[in-house]
Amino acid sequence: MAKLELGGGVRELAASEWNALVGPESPFLEWEWLASLEEAGCVGPETGWLPRPLLLREAGRLVAACPLYLKSNSEGEFVFDFGWADAAARAGIDYYPKLLVAVPFTPVSGARLLSAPGEDRAARVRQLAEALAELCRGNRLSGVHVNFCRSDEHEALTGAGFLSRMGLQYHWANPGCTSFEEWLLGLRSKRRNQVRRERRELAAQGVTIERLSGAAIPDYLFGPMFEIYLSTLKGNPWGRQYLNARFFELLAERYRERLCFIVARAAGEIVAGTANVQKGDALYGRYWGALRPLRHLHFNVCYYAGIEQCIEQGLRRFEPGAGGEYKQLRGFDAVQTWSFHWLADPRLRNAVERFLERERAETSHAIDWYHAHSANRRGASGG
Repeated sequence: MAKLELGGGVRELAASEWNALVGPESPFLEWEWLASLEEAGCVGPETGWLPRPLLLREAGRLVAACPLYLKSNSEGEFVFDFGWADAAARAGIDYYPKLLVAVPFTPVSGARLLSAPGEDRAARVRQLAEALAELCRGNRLSGVHVNFCRSDEHEALTGAGFLSRMGLQYHWANPGCTSFEEWLLGLRSKRRNQVRRERRELAAQGVTIERLSGAAIPDYLFGPMFEIYLSTLKGNPWGRQYLNARFFELLAERYRERLCFIVARAAGEIVAGTANVQKGDALYGRYWGALRPLRHLHFNVCYYAGIEQCIEQGLRRFEPGAGGEYKQLRGFDAVQTWSFHWLADPRLRNAVERFLERERAETSHAIDWYHAHSANRRGASGG
């Protein structure tokens, strides 16, 4: 008989046991990433992210699980519910603590309800979804939120009483090009000329860009990449430091094979960079920063170099992160993202349900508009 339990953290589990559930799924679900966040102190009671992974065992074997956190705030989630928390406070409802199934600080979609190979995935996903709702009821928590989940989890979450929320991101899809220049030919002429100009003008400033992956990343580069990460936060009123130097050290020890660092130099000096993660057929953009304000540096380092990496490595898609309508102008198209929310108080639930109905319609309309105004020609003549 299957038994549910709450763990004290992913790092308390054997890496092989947890990763057997992750398989080919999102690299941010892997033990090396989640355990490093815990060990570095990026997640924990001090940061408002108490790790309590939900584990389902049968005869001692881990057959299903999800990365679960007890949250005392809504920081670092990228599915924003601050308005819901404010509304709850005005109604006299305690919104925190709440439960969250997610990868901390990482707006990347993927499985959230994991099952072991050979298991009936649909059945295990239902068990986990129902168990999450019951955890809220049994502990009088305001709700549980499942962020950036996979499409095959939607039915089980809806069946367990979760409300769906649609978001959008901008992703690049590889049309099967063999070179960056070939890809450019598929853009509308205005956008194609814009990209060429931005690359040409950066090169005229004496900037060169290199891409380093896996074992080719030298040890000395992890320190500068942490400083680059910090540079984005300095001076930005919305910036929040979620990561520390220890986390980057642990990435060097445990996670190097998944990393792709893109580094810009001027006169041999590092001026900018971005830390990306690569697995399977996808590249994921994560942490960008610039040490010097140079024109067009951001677009070249964050987007064009990533596209070149995908074309060279035969990767099918590039997910550069949340936000940024300027991505749509540079060949990234709008796609849906999904999260699901179970709320205990019927007053709050009803209000949120009405809000989500309107938001889904607006988001769907926005995605349709972006598709109609894509920078990609899609066979259009002229352009």
